[in-house]
Amino acid sequence: MKALVYHGPGNKAWEDVPDPVITNPTDAIVKIDSTTICGTDLHILKGDVPAVVDGRILGHEGVGTVTQVGAAVEGLAIGDRVIISCISACGHCAYCRKQVYSHCLAPEGASGIGWILGHLIDGTQAEYVRVPYAENSLYKVPASVTDAEGILLSDILPTGHEIGVLAGKVKAGDVVAVIGAGPVGLATIATAGLYGPSRIIAMDLDANRIEQARRFGATDGVLSSEADWRNQVMAMTDGLGVDVAIEAVGIPATFAAAIDIVRPGGVVANVGVHGKPVELPIDRLWIANIAITMGLVNTNTTDTLLKLVEQHKLDASRFVTHEFTLAEIEKAYDVFGRAAETKALKVLITA
Repeated sequence: MKALVYHGPGNKAWEDVPDPVITNPTDAIVKIDSTTICGTDLHILKGDVPAVVDGRILGHEGVGTVTQVGAAVEGLAIGDRVIISCISACGHCAYCRKQVYSHCLAPEGASGIGWILGHLIDGTQAEYVRVPYAENSLYKVPASVTDAEGILLSDILPTGHEIGVLAGKVKAGDVVAVIGAGPVGLATIATAGLYGPSRIIAMDLDANRIEQARRFGATDGVLSSEADWRNQVMAMTDGLGVDVAIEAVGIPATFAAAIDIVRPGGVVANVGVHGKPVELPIDRLWIANIAITMGLVNTNTTDTLLKLVEQHKLDASRFVTHEFTLAEIEKAYDVFGRAAETKALKVLITA
C-alpha cells in the first residue's frame, strides 16, 4: 500500500510500505476513506516530538471501513464505517477505568500514552491502518454524518471541548478568550458555545482567522498583532480580565498572553502543543488564585459530540476548506502548512 512516511525533521515521502496485519486479537484493520492533517503533524515534522522515529507512517485522524477484525473484537464487523480516534485505549487498565484514556497502560501504550497512532505506531495517512484496542478506539458513524464531519471527531472537537472548555470550567455567563483561531481554537470556540458564555473573544494574528472565528461562535475578535491588543481585551471585561483564557497555539508568546489577560480567580487552559518550555511567573500568579490546566485529550466525550453533530446541534461541516486525494497528500501538507496564505482550516484527504 501507499503511505506518508516520516524520515526525520523536515522529511516525509508518499511511498510503498507493507500492508498492516492483525497483530493482536483486539486489533482491527481499517481501509482509510478519509484522513486529515493536524497541527501536531506539523510539530512532528519540525522535530518537536522526538518519539516519532524514522519510518513512521504519520497521521492520527481518519474515517474508514473495517476490513478485518481480531478474534477478540466484539461489536464491530467487516464493512462497518467508523471514526478512528486519535487515542487508542484498552478500556481495562487503571487509567482507562477512570476515563483517562490518554494514559492507557496497555502494552502498545507502555509509555503511558494513549496517543500512539502516527506517534509510537503507524498512523492513518495511508491506504490502510491497524487500529489497536478497536472496540474502544473506533466509533461507528451514523449514515447521516459525512466524512467531513466525522473526521473532526477523531481529534480536534474532543480536544477543544475537553482540554479547552471542560478543563477551563467554562460556564454560563463567563467571558472566554481563545488565543489562536486555528482548527483546534475554532473547535474550542464552537464547543464553548454549548455552555452559555456571555462573550467569546477570538485572538489571532490573522484577520481571516478572526473572521472565521465569528462564524464558529466568537462574539468578538482581537488582532494580537496590534499593539493595544491587551487593552482591547481588558476593555471588554470592565478592566477585570477574562474568566477563562484558552491557549490554542503552543508557543511561549501565546501562553504569556493567556496569563496576561486572565482575571483573579480565573483559569488558563493550555490546549496547544509546546515544542519548548515556557516561563511561568508563579510569583504573581499564586496570589491571584489562577488555575492552570493542560493535557492530552482523553476522547471521553467523543460519543456525546458525535450525537450533537448527528443532530446538527454542533455544526462540524464548515471546518473543511480544502479537499485532496491521498495521492495529493504532499500538496495537502503544503496548503495546510501555509494556512495564513491559503486560508486553510482542515483539509479532507480522501481515498
